[in-house]
Amino acid sequence: MKRSFSVTLTLWAVLITITWNITRVWTALAWSSVLTEFSARLAPTVSAGIGGIWVVIGGILYFGIWQEKAWAGKMLFGTAAGYTVWYWSERLFFQNPRPNIMFAVIVNLGLFIIIYFANKSISREAYERENENPGIE
Repeated sequence: MKRSFSVTLTLWAVLITITWNITRVWTALAWSSVLTEFSARLAPTVSAGIGGIWVVIGGILYFGIWQEKAWAGKMLFGTAAGYTVWYWSERLFFQNPRPNIMFAVIVNLGLFIIIYFANKSISREAYERENENPGIE
């Protein structure tokens, strides 16, 4: 089945986020001594752990969207909200200085617009699939 453009964009956004967090985990572990030496505000093991959690969550979400699961739309909104809260919390509490705040806000809002339309497409496609084959999951 051909996916809508917004769903395809969302799959790419999830894949990029997974890749970003894999890089975060690797960097935190590979450079832990340097990060500790220069007193990083967030401990390398904590940073790697948080990145690992987002890799797992992103993998589950990617699988759900790819397989057109009905729960993927709800998970997409929950994950997007959780990732945004985590991102802004880390940015405001652990980063100093905070350059390009306007850019970050614009990108965040743009991604939420894509996620909104993708969620509508994911929900519609899951509904159509369930009505085509009632009783088959």
